[in-house]
Amino acid sequence: MQDRNLDADQRRSMLALIETLADIARAQTLPWFRNVALSAESKLSDGFDPVTQADRAAEAAIRAHLQKMRPQDGILGEEFAPKPSQSGLTWIIDPVDGTRAFLAGTPCWGVLIALADEDGPFLGVIDQPYIAERFIGGLGEARMSGPQGPKALATRVTTVLDEALLFTTFPEIGTKAERAAFDRVAADVKLTRYGMDCYAYALLAAGHIDLVIEAGLNPYDIAAPAAVITAAGGCVTNWQGGPIDASGQVLAAANPALHALALARLQG
Repeated sequence: MQDRNLDADQRRSMLALIETLADIARAQTLPWFRNVALSAESKLSDGFDPVTQADRAAEAAIRAHLQKMRPQDGILGEEFAPKPSQSGLTWIIDPVDGTRAFLAGTPCWGVLIALADEDGPFLGVIDQPYIAERFIGGLGEARMSGPQGPKALATRVTTVLDEALLFTTFPEIGTKAERAAFDRVAADVKLTRYGMDCYAYALLAAGHIDLVIEAGLNPYDIAAPAAVITAAGGCVTNWQGGPIDASGQVLAAANPALHALALARLQG
């Protein structure tokens, strides 16, 4: 789509805007983190899918700024109703990815913001406000900032499963069949770790781990990580090797060779 063919000024404007949106979300989420006044309610009558004051405040603030700056763009967020796009562009928002971690006081939650067109997300940010790390990918950028200063993002070159580091959020990933598929990959890798939410995708983009495999995701869970990882040189697909879809299955890999090996094991 022509929106990806932005000139230099337009690219700078979009990159500046997505950073501003991340700043806005930081200002809304940080006061609630490790705050005894934080409360949560479940979106499910059976089970626990939490939402907090921070989730709603951050998304509302992001939406308000977009309405001011980009009123023709669509918005797809976790906490409020979708806004149809009139421009061909849609902002995809998860204001607190890892709300369970947020509730528990662990700093592996993050703010996810992506910009997508009809071909999918092409610009994304993974922001961890508490440790002040920000990962940006797309429109010619693949970089991070944090306590150790700015760095370029580049995925690892691991090309064999027995040297790969694998992450997923929940040990009980997906259905029984999905868990069995995951276990086939986990049996072949060097190390498997759990519970990092969106921060695992940031670590993959920064070249610290090799694979993230998950199931049951929504578009707002993966749009920003997909953009960041792709910009850093990695691959993000569903478990059939195609674009991320309604299945909610995600295979993120540091490079095409490793992706092909993990995909083959997932498919048995």
